[in-house]
Amino acid sequence: MFLSQSHPFPVVARFERVIALSFAFPADALAPLVPAGLEIDTYEGSGFLTVAMVWTRNLRPAGFPAIFGHNFFLAGYRIFTRLRSADGRKLRGLRILRTETDGHSMVLLGNLMTGYNYRRIRLRQIIEGNDLHISTALPDGKSTLDLKLCLDPADAALPAGSPFPDWRTARRFAGPMPFTFSPKSDGSFVVVEGGRENWHPRPVAVRQWSVGLFDEPPLTGIAPVLANAFIIENVDYRWERGFVVNSPLTP
Repeated sequence: MFLSQSHPFPVVARFERVIALSFAFPADALAPLVPAGLEIDTYEGSGFLTVAMVWTRNLRPAGFPAIFGHNFFLAGYRIFTRLRSADGRKLRGLRILRTETDGHSMVLLGNLMTGYNYRRIRLRQIIEGNDLHISTALPDGKSTLDLKLCLDPADAALPAGSPFPDWRTARRFAGPMPFTFSPKSDGSFVVVEGGRENWHPRPVAVRQWSVGLFDEPPLTGIAPVLANAFIIENVDYRWERGFVVNSPLTP
């Protein structure tokens, strides 16, 4: 990992909209995606992989005026995990697997400054009343996401088969988490702490979903269960400078 990928300075942005869908998998199925040193955060034997879509405005280094910011869409794929540091601290956060964005510059800058594995996609979205259809694809046309959602909370029940008994429990696996964890080649982790204001998620109903990542190894052939879906709007967010944590769980 390059030194610059350690998130070297604080960054701020405004989230115009965040929609997060969490999927339950057998914890063992997610284990190959989680590096040594991290523990999968589970509920009733399931681990959770979340797809978070963020309509981002004015992303910029902290202290810079908004005019210098970048506007873009991103979709992040992350697993809920815990990191126990060598000094005994226990951090709950997210292992970022991949990040997709429609912004050319964000692919370059994101991969330069973070370990979040950015790649470029094309975004298509259709809004009809309370219904939202989102689809994303790689430049070669391969689909990465295809989702149909109803944003009216009155129409949002917990998804069929969800392991959670109620929305309050489901909220524990809705994100964001205070920390993200990016592994380094020496077994340590770059940890980035995030903070936000006015984070008030509300449920959304998912009419249809397709996630390209689930057709890739090691998840191929495993049937995930949609566990929850939330939307948050108009939130100011800040990521602090990254710091390195050593884990006693690393071989």
